[in-house]
Amino acid sequence: MFDTMTMTKVIGGLCSTLLIFLLGAWLAEEIYHAGGHGGEQAYVIEVEDAEDQPEEAVEEVPFSVIFASASAEDGEGLWRGCRSCHALEPGQHGTGPALYGVVNRPVQYYDDFNYSGALIEAAEVWTPEELNAFIENPRGYAPGTAMSYNGMRDVEDRANLIAYLATIGE
Repeated sequence: MFDTMTMTKVIGGLCSTLLIFLLGAWLAEEIYHAGGHGGEQAYVIEVEDAEDQPEEAVEEVPFSVIFASASAEDGEGLWRGCRSCHALEPGQHGTGPALYGVVNRPVQYYDDFNYSGALIEAAEVWTPEELNAFIENPRGYAPGTAMSYNGMRDVEDRANLIAYLATIGE
């Protein structure tokens, strides 16, 4: 049923259809292109005091307020991204140290784990605020750290994760 000629026709049909779509897109771009092509704009709308408008100030909420309303249940779901390198069992290390009871413990807690010198210089105790700053941007917080994680940008997610970690080892 499917011999070489039939497959050639099918592939040729698909290629020609793709070619027609590409040519149609090119033609539509040439016909309907607004702006560009090196010409001047036909009509400019003047706006008074557009440059004199003050920018709205974004009020930054302190981390302690966000952390107070954090959900450990939501943080448990965020833990999945951490467990590839860390463990929650005490003394059981992965690529990174065990995070059992990490909140409010010394940075260099385990003697059998080789901590980077950058972490020791950055903080002495993993308070929620210190963990927040580290999880947001590990390399920015402790330049030279061995942690290859790029960081968690959402402050609520960081607060939820730290709240979850605070429940481990209580």
